[in-house]
Amino acid sequence: MADEDEFFANFEISPEDMKFSVTQPNGQIFDRMLNKTSSHTNMSSIPGKSIRLLVTETTTNTIVGFIRLGSPVINSKPRNVYLGRPLQTTDMEEMGRFNNSAIMGFVIVPTQPFGYNYLGGKLLAAICCSHHVRDILNMKYNTNICLFETTSLYGSSKSSSQYDGMKPYLRFKGLTDSHFLPLLHGEAFKKMNAWFTERNGEPLVDADASSRKLKIQTKMVSIIKESLKQYDANLYDKFSKFVNKTRDLTEQKRFYMSDYGYENVPQYLKRETDELKKGIHYDKFTLENTIKWWQKLATKRFNKLKQNNNIRNDLEIWHEDANIQIIR
Repeated sequence: MADEDEFFANFEISPEDMKFSVTQPNGQIFDRMLNKTSSHTNMSSIPGKSIRLLVTETTTNTIVGFIRLGSPVINSKPRNVYLGRPLQTTDMEEMGRFNNSAIMGFVIVPTQPFGYNYLGGKLLAAICCSHHVRDILNMKYNTNICLFETTSLYGSSKSSSQYDGMKPYLRFKGLTDSHFLPLLHGEAFKKMNAWFTERNGEPLVDADASSRKLKIQTKMVSIIKESLKQYDANLYDKFSKFVNKTRDLTEQKRFYMSDYGYENVPQYLKRETDELKKGIHYDKFTLENTIKWWQKLATKRFNKLKQNNNIRNDLEIWHEDANIQIIR
């Protein structure tokens, strides 16, 4: 079978008749299949926690989406507001609690046009917030996950996201900070890092530093600016203007969080309590209930598209003659 035969393509089925499984596939297979349907660059090797999940519609035995979860960033403005303060990065016990409790969604990508016809992005996001996925994480890493985070695909230039309208599963918590340069990747980053390390006489940052790539690149820019400031004022001005202009390319992202139905997550993360308390919505976070919640929305969406003859039937995957309509 060709890869495209593995993707959901029966657009006569109502969401009410669908059933789903969530599995952990072989990493190479996951990456290959994801790259067939995703328009963004997908990293194969990720530091920290990393789980790849394949969501399959079981009545057709075909793939409807991809999920990759990983360790969240240490500092986040919306999370700081949620907690009432930044995490105490010098408090190893607090950082240990956070590392043992939080996970972030880096890939939440439905196959297309399943995503368009059935609100597939909302299905995958709801599954991320389910106790089933939480149990998978806890079993693999011996953790007690109680906080899920993700950001919108588009930045602040878009006023909405596929994650809107998902209470109580996901709640919008504000916009991220964005005063960062776009990161170098691949060989370009490796060559620059080696060049700077050789001339600096030692690594630019510690090997176990958090957000290491961002800190290395920030240090590179700082060294260049200091050198130019000392030896070439004209080039210093040009480089500074270039850096400021490039920072403007990075948009603020819409930031969303889930507490899996617990009512005291901020207190637990700050180690003010060692016990998580179930809230009034806790039972809504089972895999069964997240799918039921999605089925109601997706059925309304599907019926409306069908009534207006707007169902999309052409499978959108990357190939030489691809005519892709949906960026994801």
